[in-house]
Amino acid sequence: MPGHPAPVFSAGARAMNRQEKEELERRLLHPAACRAADSGGRAVDEDPDPWRTTFERDRDRIIHCSAFRRLEYKTQVFVNHVGDHHRTRLTHSLEVVQVARSLAAALNLNEPLVEAVALAHDLGHPPYGHAGEKLLDSRMQPHGGFSHNRQSARVVEVLEQRSPEYPGLNLTAEVRASLRKHDQAVDPASGARVRFPLLEAQVVDMADSTAYHYHDVEDGVRAEILDPLQMQRDLPLWAEAVARTRRRHAGLQEGDLLLWRRAANELLGLAIVDLQEEALRRLQRHQPRSPREAQELPERVLAHSEAFRSEVARLHEYLYQHMYFDERVNWHVRRATDLLDHLFTALLNKPEAVPERNHQLADSPARAVCDYVSGMTDRYVERVSRQLGILSWGQI
Repeated sequence: MPGHPAPVFSAGARAMNRQEKEELERRLLHPAACRAADSGGRAVDEDPDPWRTTFERDRDRIIHCSAFRRLEYKTQVFVNHVGDHHRTRLTHSLEVVQVARSLAAALNLNEPLVEAVALAHDLGHPPYGHAGEKLLDSRMQPHGGFSHNRQSARVVEVLEQRSPEYPGLNLTAEVRASLRKHDQAVDPASGARVRFPLLEAQVVDMADSTAYHYHDVEDGVRAEILDPLQMQRDLPLWAEAVARTRRRHAGLQEGDLLLWRRAANELLGLAIVDLQEEALRRLQRHQPRSPREAQELPERVLAHSEAFRSEVARLHEYLYQHMYFDERVNWHVRRATDLLDHLFTALLNKPEAVPERNHQLADSPARAVCDYVSGMTDRYVERVSRQLGILSWGQI
């Protein structure tokens, strides 16, 4: 292309330009996969990039935005200062990307689109994990409530500032629709309501819950909140993962943390394979010929098989009983919730402490405070709390 010479990597080799990538998508992707060339576009039109597809540009914009960087210091399940090896929203998002890409590759779906949605899916998550989300939703009930899914869409559409020419990141309709999938699935091109999200959004949805629970098993065992021996007696799925691990690594001894880490990885692998196989069965059964057809099928394409689904439900219930409600976790959750509650009240009573831009973009003082607080990292909550004279973490 004029002004954009193709970079040469070796004799006779060069990078593919955008049109060549789009042609490759047209030929190789599943008929029900999204194609960059057929995107519903952006809210504000932009000239196409000579080398990157429109979904690749979305992915890159998300990686470079400030909300993505802040995920490093936002809690997953364990509060950040409890230990350095537990997962944060950033590490979780990267793990979701890996699982989602594996699924997308197996199903011939659009990997750059899957990456973009996976990277952005938790941008709206507040500090202190689900405890923070629950607190903000409670405080925001008179103003429409709060959910991290809607907030993720608000971050990329309104709150992030990338260019003076448009609000937010100006992402494609496909990414924005995928982030809003928990409110109402829509066709990105027309905005019409449909039964299910795009296949790529379904992939990220399942990758999210899969990575979340199976990696929590590893973190729970590491923190000695979960007893892996008791889990073998209570959970057939975990017992199967341990048995497979022993067959693969006969030298690992019981009580060796590496045995349990490898078993958690085996558990994740079992889940991914089941999702792939069940999705392929459903695609073969229904034969959708376009993204819109896939959204109107009588069932979701991305789902576990019936037998595996019951085992997953048992695992989820076990984690809630033995980990998420564990006193060692909830001790920190209660204190984090109290601190966030005090901070929300203080900022409502002192609106000048909230950045002016948050006030300009909100429809009420409470929404301005909510946008500000939800964007904070765990440690920034403490910093602002100290500045406002609120009791710090160790004093609550």
